[in-house]
Amino acid sequence: MTEQKSEHADPIRIVSAAALVGEDGRIFLARRPLDKALPGLWEFPGGKVEQGETPEQALVRELIEEIGVTVDPAHMTPLTFASEPVAGKHMLLLLYVVHRWTGEPQALEAPDIGWFTLDEMAALAMPPADAPFIPALARYLTER
Repeated sequence: MTEQKSEHADPIRIVSAAALVGEDGRIFLARRPLDKALPGLWEFPGGKVEQGETPEQALVRELIEEIGVTVDPAHMTPLTFASEPVAGKHMLLLLYVVHRWTGEPQALEAPDIGWFTLDEMAALAMPPADAPFIPALARYLTER
């Protein structure tokens, strides 16, 4: 059987994101800028994997650019992923848990940032791909 490719297939955009977990168990989120897609929603920081980058390299770059923290890829634990159609493309969102980083997270690109408990996160407006990560994070943090 020959596999056929659709000319209308959405390109896949791979995005890496981080759940930075503070010592108190709260998780860092940033609000999406109002001039971008899904404006004002709370999300895990991260961004698109560029050509030639691994997901981990992209996440290191994005965390420096977006929130001013440096993470060693050795301190990233892959947790889960989401697959979601977004704006004529298809996004594969990879979530890593990070417990160690250098620097204090700051709002370099986002209009607002914050640290939230899992219960608080469940009440926030989040992008469709991010919200399902909350139960996976809850399981991970409970098992630690």
